[in-house]
Amino acid sequence: MSKFTKKKSGELPPVNTASLPDIVFMLLFFFMVVTVLRNNNLLVKNELPKADQVEKLKKDRSVYIFAGKPSARYADKYGKEGKIQIGDKYTDVSNVKFALTEARQKLLPELQDKVMVALKVDKETNTGLVTDIKQELRDLNMLKLIYIAAPGTEIGK
Repeated sequence: MSKFTKKKSGELPPVNTASLPDIVFMLLFFFMVVTVLRNNNLLVKNELPKADQVEKLKKDRSVYIFAGKPSARYADKYGKEGKIQIGDKYTDVSNVKFALTEARQKLLPELQDKVMVALKVDKETNTGLVTDIKQELRDLNMLKLIYIAAPGTEIGK
């Protein structure tokens, strides 16, 4: 005759954690791929003027110049006059040539001669500052210039 035994206890079996490292690495890779890193920390106020004909710009051969008054958190330190920002630093009009030459060197060698300068100018910036920037660009023979604007039309002015 056979002997029947009862279960020892009603406990649940332990959770299988063998696939846990795979799930963690899959999430890690997902967030690494999806995350966008900021290139520039914007130091100037940058409310762009509106334009009705806007095109997308390829970022691989462009250098961005931001111009405008310092943003609210930097106004106490740098004043309220219009400033020029290239990369993450303020620069003076006299140093624009050096900063643009440095930014041009960071591009791929085959694109350095075809560089396009993109001006992101606040709509309340003085025209004299923009004219000074354009004069420095002429001296560097960087004649391909793009003005960045927000899509839409200006209403009520």
